[in-house]
Amino acid sequence: MWDTFLIAIALMLILEGMMPFLSPRTWRETFKRLTEIEDGQIRFIGLSSMLIGLALLLILS
Repeated sequence: MWDTFLIAIALMLILEGMMPFLSPRTWRETFKRLTEIEDGQIRFIGLSSMLIGLALLLILS
């Protein structure tokens, strides 16, 4: 179980690192825009992301 968890963390880090590596200017501008939106919008984005991830997990397993 720990192996699977660590693999998932490693894949997440790879995917999260792709945008700043491939296009740092776009990543920086996107990050600046994120700091300007409301907390409720950020929560909605986070909730949506979690639900999509959960749905994919349920479909694939």
